[in-house]
Amino acid sequence: MTEKQHIIRHRAAVTKPRRETLNGHMSANLWFTGLSGSGKSTLAHAVEERLHLMGCRTYVFDGDNVRHGLCRDLSFSLDDRRENLRRISEMVNLFLDAGVLSLTAFISPLESDRLIAKEIIGHENIIEIFCNCPLEICEQRDVKGLYKKARAGEIKNYTGISSPYEEPTNPDLVIDTGTKPLRECVAIILDDLRERGIILK
Repeated sequence: MTEKQHIIRHRAAVTKPRRETLNGHMSANLWFTGLSGSGKSTLAHAVEERLHLMGCRTYVFDGDNVRHGLCRDLSFSLDDRRENLRRISEMVNLFLDAGVLSLTAFISPLESDRLIAKEIIGHENIIEIFCNCPLEICEQRDVKGLYKKARAGEIKNYTGISSPYEEPTNPDLVIDTGTKPLRECVAIILDDLRERGIILK
């Protein structure tokens, strides 16, 4: 018998439906994907702010922030990016069970990796939001100066420059973050959450 065979899942008395009832909303994951500079984090935090003001339990997993702790040991190779998303997906599962609305802002460049995330989280629990912003606009924004460094060869494996980004083939929402005002983008997502019955307000 292996060590893992001695691990038995504990069945909690306080369940996800009970937590959702207490919170007054369903739990779900909003998975924001798009190029660096497409507005993923800005939009995720703006949506969270609105949800928070409505009394919802929320948490944003930001791509940069998790690499300071949970995924600090990972590089930006395709294999490590896959492991980065796997860890986040497992963490999202815990937040789903807690009845929380989680928002994940990750480039998540490959369709195959996003599919793995959906399989871990559950297709019924995840709303894939493609922040559709042309590369040229992302480069114009370049608030961190990373595109400039990638063009100069100072950063390797940079998505959109030296590493691929595969646009989602069938996202739940496509948000034009290149031209639409932030408030309109937020409103589109909140309306979608209402239509799905995830929030009631």
